[in-house]
Amino acid sequence: MKKRMLYVVMVCLVAAAVKPVFADSIYAKRLAGSRSFYADDTARKIGDVLTIAVTEDSKIDNKAKRDLKKEVSRSTTFDGELGIDHILPSIPGFTMSAKSANELKGKADYKDERSFTDMITVVVMDVMPNGNLVVMGTRSRNIADDLQIIEVSGIVKPSDISFENVVKSEQVANFRIVTRHSGVAAPYNKPGWLGSIFDKVWPF
Repeated sequence: MKKRMLYVVMVCLVAAAVKPVFADSIYAKRLAGSRSFYADDTARKIGDVLTIAVTEDSKIDNKAKRDLKKEVSRSTTFDGELGIDHILPSIPGFTMSAKSANELKGKADYKDERSFTDMITVVVMDVMPNGNLVVMGTRSRNIADDLQIIEVSGIVKPSDISFENVVKSEQVANFRIVTRHSGVAAPYNKPGWLGSIFDKVWPF
């Protein structure tokens, strides 16, 4: 009898130590905090991240041409007759002519082409009453003491966000991108102070 009671106690202890086995499924239970496999992973609320595919091409081609010309010709002839013979005698006649010309020609041609391509991940800073997302992000790159800082901000419409949580830069309202460079290569990207002065005061 004692052996049987001891056996029952041991079986109960072993059963309590072993995790229960569910026969209704062969898959492991999903964690309570995990998202569904079919859940939408796009940015929707403050703190969510969003990737902006920046593809900016800027091309400016301005041409101005001005051609002004003015000519003036005047001629006066006097025969010497005053019409008052009893008071003043007639005087010799004369002919007077004058010509003037003024001409101005000017031409200006300005061209500028720039291209910027990058992928930048930003953070949702605010959600507007209509559901649009206010985003902002910063990226810094430091390669061989050459520092590049890129700042991006704008307003994104949720319907423009793809399933991969990416939106194109041309779909971002009030899109603003600022790049700053500093380091070893920075002085070579702009003229010196003396050259800048010459560029401002040089008349030709």
